Amino acid sequence: MKLKKPKFWDYKKPNTYAYILSPLSLLVNIFNQFKIKKNKKKFKIKTICVGNIYIGGTGKTSLSIKINEILNKKKIKSCFIKKFYNNQKDEQKILSNNGKLFLSHKRIDALRQAENENYEVAILDDGLQDQSINYDATFVCFNNINWIGNGMIIPAGPLRESIINLRKYEHIFLNGNLENLDNIKKDVLNINPKINIHIGKYIGTNLDQFDIKYKYLVFSGIGNHGTFISMLKKSGLNIFNEIEFPDHYSYTNNDIDKILDLAANHDCKIITTEKDHLKIDYKYHSKIKFVKSELQIINEEKFFKFLI
Repeated sequence: MKLKKPKFWDYKKPNTYAYILSPLSLLVNIFNQFKIKKNKKKFKIKTICVGNIYIGGTGKTSLSIKINEILNKKKIKSCFIKKFYNNQKDEQKILSNNGKLFLSHKRIDALRQAENENYEVAILDDGLQDQSINYDATFVCFNNINWIGNGMIIPAGPLRESIINLRKYEHIFLNGNLENLDNIKKDVLNINPKINIHIGKYIGTNLDQFDIKYKYLVFSGIGNHGTFISMLKKSGLNIFNEIEFPDHYSYTNNDIDKILDLAANHDCKIITTEKDHLKIDYKYHSKIKFVKSELQIINEEKFFKFLI
């Protein structure tokens, strides 16, 4: 079972636990800076990396799917590339449902497969810290609610690398429901005045299936649970209770039975995400509905120009 990330990671300022762990974070940062630099490989296929600095829940997969959709509309043959992790089969299935996915233990091998099948553009879901690939374009994703948490590097905080490293990137993508944008933009531009800031918001595409007269119990095991709840509340749904599981959580039938009992005791309907719905036993599908959401890019045409 995956553990939830520590709550103190997302405090606005570091607390005692963060300061206790800060020596380990310093070692991680030193390791990152002195990591052996590989000769980055350049591919014939155009490579677009959708990555993150904050661990989990930054909307990488949603943005990858949206980029693929945009390219397909422009008649550009694109595909997804993802490194295989056994605990990320939910994301792998969602990507496969939305396009061609090349999956391998090494991203380089997956890219070679895509080249052999004559794809024009490869969209890499994750891989920002992969030193083996020379990407044509890179988008660093953040969630508006979490932003950088307490601003510290793991294990003292939620960052894979120092936020100062935004200086070396050209594009940042802010995902969410348009929360905290002014403050985040100010922080970003203080670090890198030349970076291109792109904005996206989540919209529910099947919300008309849910009646606002009912109470709803919501559960999810995703990295951006707060953003999902925010979207539902903004749509007018009455969220009576919410349960957050760790990202990529593997549900047992006992977990779902407890949720069903809780909902029945409080006369609630049950909602989850499409990603979580894929992970529960099929026998529960008729009792639990999912909200299908997609990312809407603000100023999509401008964004597309950077893709090509």
